[in-house]
Amino acid sequence: MNSKSLFMCVYAAEFPSQGLLRLLPNLESKPVAVIDGRAPDEFVCAMNRHALHKGVAHGMMRLDVESIDGVRLLTRSRETEAAARDILLECAACFSPRIEEVSNGTACAFVLDVTGTERLFGSPRQLAGRLRNTMAASGFRVSIAISANYDAARMKAAAARGITLIPGGEEASALAKLHIGFLHLAEEPYETLRLWGIHTLGELAALPETDLITRLGQDARNWLQLAHGTHPHVFRPIEPEFSLREFCAFETPVEQIDSLLFIGGRMIDCLIARAADRTLSLARLTARMRLERNQTHQCVLRPAVASTDRKFLLKLLQLEIGAHPPQAAVVSLELTAEAGRSSTVQLGLFAPQTPEPSSLDVTLARLRAIVGEDRVGSPVLEDTYRPGSFRMEPFAIGTHASSREANSPRMALRRVRPPVPIRVTQSDSKPVAFRDSENRFVVTAAYGPWRTSGCWWSGDGWDLEEWDILAERGNGATVACLLVCVRARNEWRLEAFYD
Repeated sequence: MNSKSLFMCVYAAEFPSQGLLRLLPNLESKPVAVIDGRAPDEFVCAMNRHALHKGVAHGMMRLDVESIDGVRLLTRSRETEAAARDILLECAACFSPRIEEVSNGTACAFVLDVTGTERLFGSPRQLAGRLRNTMAASGFRVSIAISANYDAARMKAAAARGITLIPGGEEASALAKLHIGFLHLAEEPYETLRLWGIHTLGELAALPETDLITRLGQDARNWLQLAHGTHPHVFRPIEPEFSLREFCAFETPVEQIDSLLFIGGRMIDCLIARAADRTLSLARLTARMRLERNQTHQCVLRPAVASTDRKFLLKLLQLEIGAHPPQAAVVSLELTAEAGRSSTVQLGLFAPQTPEPSSLDVTLARLRAIVGEDRVGSPVLEDTYRPGSFRMEPFAIGTHASSREANSPRMALRRVRPPVPIRVTQSDSKPVAFRDSENRFVVTAAYGPWRTSGCWWSGDGWDLEEWDILAERGNGATVACLLVCVRARNEWRLEAFYD
């Protein structure tokens, strides 16, 4: 090819069926037809090659297809096609940033400007082979045509199968056997050419240009240029947006978690492969389910570190759905992921070994399923004067060692949960003795009171009086503790010990 410009068209035929079957590998070897429309006028809009060999044809009504033994029927899903189209575009964008969409009917197609990519991907045939393998790994069967002319590549990819390389200057002969339907003519000129006995682009290209323009108008010049493979084109590239999203609409509502995870595992595989192509990992995974009766359900996975471990992510999804099951049968499943980069932590030679993040995540997910969401995590003090007020946040492994010296003296306050009710004896408004259910304590020193109150305007208010107490048991043992009086009810309780 001597031309400076080079175009490659990627053509995915029967795209409604390809978009569905890429997430259903168990149906790849079976005859499958996709139906569209509303009952009772449902018709076949796409099929795989096994159904074609069974005699299924486009436009065939549902009742006619059901009479063919062994053919599996699926309902067309526009959302699944849209998600699959984005993935196909994403794969193509790995080989060229200049892409124009030429989808037509039930086919999804893109033309790539691959001018000057020889040093990156090798010869045009090697480039086409690498692209086709990438598409196959993502679950798509495509045909590819390469030509110096944009429209020649577009039409040849739609007509041929496999990889077609059109040498420069041979576009007319390469297109000669194509039907004139590839020109997408209006009904009137198409009928005129058919009456003249013109059925292929080669027959059209053989007609004299002046006479053809005289009879059919100036549009005939463009048709002749297309037939000769010389039609000029202004390339209008689109800007593909990278998003990690997979969608699958189920033929029948799914009630079993195993069936749901079977599809979810395949979707996670696809997300991981797409993220890995950009040296990324999955940092956050959101599963959105559309349920029967127009309900929705959502689960969010937040691994401690971004991961590409399929078994780990699938296990997290299983535990999350098990802990928060949907309240009805699942009609469709959508997985979206936020990309992140896997990080490694360099431990010190004498630093204690931390848990493996993936094992820790699974363990925490199991604990949350047993004891509840709000009882697993790291306690964080809230910005309030309320004593003992805290919230639970997701657990994270710290990477920075504490800067405090290990040998510095300190005092620990060990909370008693729940607080122990006590009876207090007072003298001059100060505690002098108290008793719990087992022991009596004599107060030797009392410091306080420290009064705190707040939220008096709501039912969640508090009004407390705190005392730091040094006391002795009957056996002579000394204890340091914190006593709290709820002033509104004049109730005393033992809150904590000082260690």
